[in-house]
Amino acid sequence: MKKTLVAALVMSSISMAQADDHVELDSKEQKLGYAIGTMFGGRMASDFDGLDLEAFKAGFEDSFKGNEPQMTMEEVQTTIQTFQQEQMEKAQREQAELAEKAKAEGQAWIDEKAEEDGVMVTESGLAYKVITEGDGDKPSETDTVKVNYEGKLIDGTVFDSSYERGEPISFPLNQVIPGWTEGVQLMPVGSKYEFYIPSDLAYGPGGTGPIPPNAALQFTVELLDIEQPEEAPAE
Repeated sequence: MKKTLVAALVMSSISMAQADDHVELDSKEQKLGYAIGTMFGGRMASDFDGLDLEAFKAGFEDSFKGNEPQMTMEEVQTTIQTFQQEQMEKAQREQAELAEKAKAEGQAWIDEKAEEDGVMVTESGLAYKVITEGDGDKPSETDTVKVNYEGKLIDGTVFDSSYERGEPISFPLNQVIPGWTEGVQLMPVGSKYEFYIPSDLAYGPGGTGPIPPNAALQFTVELLDIEQPEEAPAE
């Protein structure tokens, strides 16, 4: 029964690719085979672009019928491994190209922001704009700060927001991305800044979650407080 189902599955996917072929769909088994073949054929078209269907059919029939194969098992394994390696290298090249494109687009965006009125750029390449200047203390790198913030991609997509969650967040300033560590130290408590962060001061080529590789980021940050460390209880 299993061999019959597999045969129907594969042969149905082949018949789909050849418009002149016709298969009867009278029985329950035929309909099931065609239904599964429809899904299987779609995946094959996606995963094996350029696959020779006649060769595939010959290989399937030889294996299914127990005929003498035209390739040794070692050749089969080597051919599949070579294909997988080529696909992996292709995917890596495409990912690298996309990452380089994103980095160039992000830097162009940063450069454009740097030309706007009120935007300043630090030596590291971090660009920022003061929306509101507070009159409190400025934090140091080792301080824990309390902030409200919103993060966007350069196309305006919001990927994170404490405003949407309805509560601020606290974190040690030396445990976030370099753009935040540097930028928030510029802010007196009570300030609201916009930061335009190049990818190498954000999440770099790895990206994270909804943030693509080499993405430049925009953050709106309000520095609410510098939290004092809790004192150890007296012995």
